[in-house]
Amino acid sequence: MRTDAATEDLLRELAPQVLGVLVRRYGQFEECEDAVQEAVLAAAVSWPADGVPASPRGWLITAGARRFIDQVRSEHARRARELTAAQSEAQAQEPEDSDDTLILLFLCCHPALTPASQTALTLRAVGGLTTAEIARAFLVPEGTMAARISRAKQLIRSAGSQFQLPDPADRDERLRVVLHVLYLIFNEGYTASSGNALHRADLAREAIRLTRLVHRLLPADGEVASLLALMLLTDSRRAARTGPGGELIPLDEQDRARWDRALIAEGTDLASAAVGGATPGPYQLQAAIAATHANAERAADTDWHQVHALYKILERIAPNPMVTLNRAVALAQTRGPRAGLELLAALGGDTRMAGHHRLHAVRAHLLEQAGDRPAARDSYRLAARATASLAEQRYLEARAARLDPAPGPP
Repeated sequence: MRTDAATEDLLRELAPQVLGVLVRRYGQFEECEDAVQEAVLAAAVSWPADGVPASPRGWLITAGARRFIDQVRSEHARRARELTAAQSEAQAQEPEDSDDTLILLFLCCHPALTPASQTALTLRAVGGLTTAEIARAFLVPEGTMAARISRAKQLIRSAGSQFQLPDPADRDERLRVVLHVLYLIFNEGYTASSGNALHRADLAREAIRLTRLVHRLLPADGEVASLLALMLLTDSRRAARTGPGGELIPLDEQDRARWDRALIAEGTDLASAAVGGATPGPYQLQAAIAATHANAERAADTDWHQVHALYKILERIAPNPMVTLNRAVALAQTRGPRAGLELLAALGGDTRMAGHHRLHAVRAHLLEQAGDRPAARDSYRLAARATASLAEQRYLEARAARLDPAPGPP
């Protein structure tokens, strides 16, 4: 039976919490994750039919613990290991009330893992993304990502990491990866990489919730506050990004009266409070860019010179082809579409961007502004074929159709 949206949201929120409880209890990360996935699947089948239990978190913990014990026994584990697990179950009949999600975040960013594996494992275990979604975020084949996640679980197990917050000396490096992971989760939620809907609000909400957790732990960290600000300012536009039929509405055409002013106010306050220090961090710069957009009453009021200057700084301290892509858009607003297209040309040889739909889409937009309608139409159609998001496909095909030549006389 298909689960409703509310149940799916609840399961996504509870799954990392339940995984944290089981890992704390049993210490076997990979086996615990398998057990939690089975428990979530069982809930997705039974809850729509039988109703959500009074304590859904406790239900999942109990179901996951039973499945963990079954796994241990079915795999013919050593008697001592089986006995330890059974004793742990007997000693913890009442589900723990604490939320171990934050500890789980840091565990997934264990120093024994490569940065790419840290990010992938956290997206899978904490963010709830599928392997296919993570593969698209990394621009690698799904099979490659599945193997990477499997190896990461095995390394976590062999490293013997304790389920607790890292020492302050190790925390900064792990925090950098944690923030990047949360950033990717939010981006997947704000603009889904595949499927019919433009948004995956559950993922965006979860990213914001987890970032609030980190902010409460480290209230004085400017990059944590800036990432939270960036998410809030960006999410404030969500209601205005789609029309009645779910069609995508670009930033310059959105009804800004539908923007969430409470989120804008909170995000702006966080971004302003984070300003300081000799060198701004990448999230501080991105939050400042988002605040510039959010506080412009009309699209025409956007301070594009400031946006472009911020992107130039960001490009210098954190080089990334997506940053250059965004700078090209800002440059086109200040110096014309041809200047933006010249900057885009530098991305043509970047293998990370080869075939990426956003490169084709931005090029199409700038070509249209420059008056080259045939080239713009072709680029819009290239972009439409390159994305797995149906909402983006429909938008890009519609833009291309507008540029089709008018039919001649019969």
